Amino acid sequence: MHHHQKRSDRKHLSSSIAWLLVWAMATGLSSPPLLAETIGSVSTKFKLLGANDKIVVEAFDDPDIPGATCYLGRAKTGGISGSVGVAEDKSDASIACRQTGPITLSEKIKSGKVDGDEVFKKSTSLLFKTLQVVRFYDAKRNVLIYLAYSDRIIEGSPKNSISVIPITPWH
Repeated sequence: MHHHQKRSDRKHLSSSIAWLLVWAMATGLSSPPLLAETIGSVSTKFKLLGANDKIVVEAFDDPDIPGATCYLGRAKTGGISGSVGVAEDKSDASIACRQTGPITLSEKIKSGKVDGDEVFKKSTSLLFKTLQVVRFYDAKRNVLIYLAYSDRIIEGSPKNSISVIPITPWH
C-alpha cells in the first residue's frame, strides 16, 4: 500500500512538470527573446470595449552593430478588432537611434557594401510587415543613418522617418 502511494505521487509530479513545460512553451519562456522590447505606451483614444488605441515605444538593438539601438514610436489600434489582432496598425512610425554602448563597425559595414540593407526583419516583429528600416554608413562623417519608411504608399508618397548616430568613443 505504501509503495503504491509513492508511485501515484511520482505520477502526479511528472504530470505537474509536463504541464509546467507546456505553460513555459506557451508563454514563450523557452523560446529566445524577440529583438523588440516594449519600453512603454500611452493611450490616445478610449475604447468602451477592448484595448484603447495607443502609441507604443519599442527598442530594437541593431543585430549587426552592438551598441546601436533604435527606438520606434508607433500607433497601435485598440477596440475589439485590435484586441483580437484583426486591426491593421498604421505603418508609419517615428524612429530615433542612439549609441547605447561601444560601437565597432565590421569591414562590410565600413565598405558601404551593405548600405540600404534591411536592419530589422519580419521575424523581429509583425510591425516590419509594412515598415522597413534600412541602414546606411556615412564614412566621411563616421555616422550611421537609419531610415524607417512604409512600404504601403499613402496618398502618393511613402511616410518616412530618419535618425543618425554619430559614432563616438564610449566612456
